[in-house]
Amino acid sequence: MGQTNTTPSMAAESAHVDQSIFRAYDIRGVIGQTLTAEVARLIGRAIGSEARDRGQREIVVGRDGRLSGPQLVAALTEGLRSTGMHVIDIGAVPTPVTYFASYHLRTGSCISVTGSHNPPDYNGFKIVLGGETLSEDAIQALYRRIVENRFVHGTGGVRTLDIGADYIQRITGDVQIGRKLKIVVDCGNGIPGAIAPAVLEGIGCEVVPMFCDVDGTFPNHHPDPSDLHNLQDLIAMVKRIDADLGLAFDGDGDRLGVVTASGEVIFPDRLLMLYAIDILTRTAGATIIYDVKCTGHLQPLIAEHGGNPLMWRTGHSLIKAKIRETGAALAGEMSGHFFFGERWFGFDDGIYAAARLLEILAGDAGKRTPQQIFDTLPAGVSTPELKIPMREGEHYRFIETFRQKATFADARLTTIDGVRADWPDGWGLVRASNTTPVLVLRFEADDAQALKRIQDIFRAQFNALDPKLMLPF
Repeated sequence: MGQTNTTPSMAAESAHVDQSIFRAYDIRGVIGQTLTAEVARLIGRAIGSEARDRGQREIVVGRDGRLSGPQLVAALTEGLRSTGMHVIDIGAVPTPVTYFASYHLRTGSCISVTGSHNPPDYNGFKIVLGGETLSEDAIQALYRRIVENRFVHGTGGVRTLDIGADYIQRITGDVQIGRKLKIVVDCGNGIPGAIAPAVLEGIGCEVVPMFCDVDGTFPNHHPDPSDLHNLQDLIAMVKRIDADLGLAFDGDGDRLGVVTASGEVIFPDRLLMLYAIDILTRTAGATIIYDVKCTGHLQPLIAEHGGNPLMWRTGHSLIKAKIRETGAALAGEMSGHFFFGERWFGFDDGIYAAARLLEILAGDAGKRTPQQIFDTLPAGVSTPELKIPMREGEHYRFIETFRQKATFADARLTTIDGVRADWPDGWGLVRASNTTPVLVLRFEADDAQALKRIQDIFRAQFNALDPKLMLPF
């Protein structure tokens, strides 16, 4: 173990590090402002020191397609090596490929340098140490290390490896589809464009690539499939060439969006139903985790198929921690993160999730179209995610007050992440986003009349706390 050292000169360095970039699930900031090469070097020292204290010696580093990636990786690597960590640089790859490499190379630790679905001038770090995805207190602890200059010292090496072919082979060796499906793949010029088409062709699909050239300026549309505006080009192309399905990935490839031949967007919580039904045919009694933003139809459907439904907090790091705790076979979030514990490693992987979806759709015994299969899943009337912008930190204070003062007669309340109120015919949710200073709302009901009633109940609670609040419903 190297020794921890503190010097006055280091203390001056740490003054430039903005605590606001240390988020709930990862570290994320604006290039040239809150995130510079020097900040990345200090973050590397903090991560490396924490890894060494945990008995780790080797770490995988990958990056997405953002223009700032090479500079940040160089600085981060320098910081990691200064603690005695040995770095395996796997280059520009989707975040799930970085996660995969930590298993494949048996390091247990990795960092993905990615801004995910943020604008082009953002970048950041998703961190796994010894199999644990760092979140909340563990990420704040990295900031405190920097401020307190608690760094381990050593000399580590660096080597480069190309892991892409191993990732493709691992998926195509496990998933092969029963009949050829024609799919449009929209990568929004994000890093999935470098590997997703090859994976999906490898499992037996006819792939029509769209915006698959990696370009960190994202010239066509933003790579965020949870925003319905970003799916319009994909919908148009699917209809024009009469494809079976359209798939969209976010900027770093850990989230999946799906549209049908008719242009219908299949929300992730409905995809999760299909995955759950499939997995429960092989693993009776398996735990299936879903976040608080997901449909109320999930709980009874999972139970009906012999599974153990478990609602949990939103956030990829928090979901992964719950998977480790429960041994869940599957988890999913409304944002489009899917985590397969069965036949995979339990991390969120939009590309692997796409392969598993196509396996289910192509293997349908009745040879139904994807649209016909989706039509069998229970559906209500629902809103997409609705957002109320607030000042930084204000959204957390508002939720705390809302939790204390709001009253929902005859509803079943869940307060693990904001406030969710469930009635027999629908539900509503308000929670504080952990990535941006906004309140996130979602509503779902059996019909439009019930949806309006539930929204009216929530509206009354909002107005009682702050009548000036601009509500998006």
